[in-house]
Amino acid sequence: MLDTEQAVLARHSVRGFLPRPLDPALLQRIFEAAQQAPSNCNTQPWEVHVASGAKRDTLREQLVRAAQDPAQSSPDIPFDGKYSGAFRDRQIDAAVKLWAASGVARDDRAARARSFMRNYELFDAPHVAFLFMPDWCGLREAADCGMYLQTLMLLLTAHGLGSCPQTALSMHPDLIRAAFGVDASMKLLCGLSFGYEDPAVPANACRTGRAALGVHVHLHG
Repeated sequence: MLDTEQAVLARHSVRGFLPRPLDPALLQRIFEAAQQAPSNCNTQPWEVHVASGAKRDTLREQLVRAAQDPAQSSPDIPFDGKYSGAFRDRQIDAAVKLWAASGVARDDRAARARSFMRNYELFDAPHVAFLFMPDWCGLREAADCGMYLQTLMLLLTAHGLGSCPQTALSMHPDLIRAAFGVDASMKLLCGLSFGYEDPAVPANACRTGRAALGVHVHLHG
C-alpha cells in the first residue's frame, strides 16, 4: 500500500478502467475505512450507494439514454456560477490537456461531445458510487461530504485503484434515487466511478498541474 503522501501525489482522475471488479472483501474494507472521514460534530451527513455487476450495467444503460436528451437533466444542486480569471484559465487548461491526451481536436465539437459522454458510460468502470446528503444540509455539510469523498479516493489510490469524481452523474438524480430506492429528501451531489485503471486508455495519460503554494496558501508567523 502507498503511504498518505504517496497516495495524495499519485491520485488523479482515471477515465478508463479494466473490467476487473474489486474483491468484495476489499470493497467493504475501503468503504469501512472511509467512514473515518471527519465531519462537523461527527454528523456524517453522507449517504452512499454503490452499484456493481448487473446493477451497474443497468444504471449505465439508463444514464446513457437519459443523457441523449438535455431536457431530462435536472440536478438537485444546479451550477449557477461562472468561472472567471485564473479559475477559468485552469478550467480551459484542464480541458485542453484532456482533449490532447484523448486525441480530440479543440475545434472538433462532435469529438468533444463523445468524450463527455464517456462520463455516462462510467469510463467502463466496474463500480460506481453515488454520494447523497439530506435536503436540510448546507455548505458546511457539503464540505463534510467533500472530505468523505477525498478520504475515499485516497484509500482507493493507496490500494492501487483508480477513481474519477463526476458531477456529470448528478444530472439525473430522480433516475439514481429510483434505482436505489432513495427517498426524495436525499439530494445527489456527485458520482464516483472506480476500479483498476486501464493504462492503455490514452486519456489516462492526462495530468493537470497545481498552482504554486503561495497562490492559495499564505504562511504567517
